[in-house]
Amino acid sequence: MTGLASPPLSKAANADGPAAGTTPGTPPGPPRPRRTALLPTAALVLGAVYCLLPVAWVLVAATKSGADLFSTFTFLPGDGFSDNLGDLGAYRDGIYWRWMGNSLFYAGLGAVLSTAVSALAGYGLAVYRFRGREAFFNVMLAGVLMPPVVLAIPQYLLMAQADMTDTYASVLLPLILSPYGVYLGRVYAEAAVPMELVEAGRMDGAGEWRIFLRIAAPMMSPGLVTIFLFQFVAIWNNFLLPFIMLGDDEKFPMTVGLFTLLKQGAGQPALYTLVITGALLAVLPLIALFLLIQRFWSLDLLSGAVKS
Repeated sequence: MTGLASPPLSKAANADGPAAGTTPGTPPGPPRPRRTALLPTAALVLGAVYCLLPVAWVLVAATKSGADLFSTFTFLPGDGFSDNLGDLGAYRDGIYWRWMGNSLFYAGLGAVLSTAVSALAGYGLAVYRFRGREAFFNVMLAGVLMPPVVLAIPQYLLMAQADMTDTYASVLLPLILSPYGVYLGRVYAEAAVPMELVEAGRMDGAGEWRIFLRIAAPMMSPGLVTIFLFQFVAIWNNFLLPFIMLGDDEKFPMTVGLFTLLKQGAGQPALYTLVITGALLAVLPLIALFLLIQRFWSLDLLSGAVKS
């Protein structure tokens, strides 16, 4: 009696057979090289050069003396950085460090207050249902489309009516409410805070304020860190609002202070080295802040990877 099943092929026969996806009788050729996307890569390289070239120029120019700044090759380093740093610290009894402290005060306190307002407003718009909620949100969101130059003059007139110009509050108060921050707060609250947890907290007897602090705020922390970073950078780089509001140079932030030095440099070219050195030092706090808080984003990604 003949069996119906065919005998299994030997390992040698399997090894000699054609590979899957190839024509029988033709040996498999070398793997095809991957095509490199030259155009996107070139565009990214050009963009990186465009962004980093001014930073490289400031880094090199800060090492040159006033005489070498205009007489040597642009990207040839000098040996006058320590002298420039000492001259910058000694200029007008160290007013540069006063400007640095003012910028840290404006940006730090302003970013904290703006983040708190954005978190509360975004959470309220995401969780609570009330009449006119979407209309209010849309009107406030229109502020994102308004350039700061359009709002600076009305803000100055309001502060002048309240007799608050040339004060620290005149710079801080207009920066607390950020339409874009409120938008991010609402989007992140809707995505990160489940309504089931809010309802469970209410059923356990927790108040609304405690629910926000104990449940919602920790879940929204990566989004709040992003809002804080955006607001800190925006306030740190803000020029027009403090330039209009302030008249006392002791209250100037870094941007306005360096601008005054640059204007004086037209008559005193030696001040150009102070401006360049000050601009280089002004970038360092932003770099340090980004390196400090980026771990919060990494922790959020790692925690999200293990959640069900």
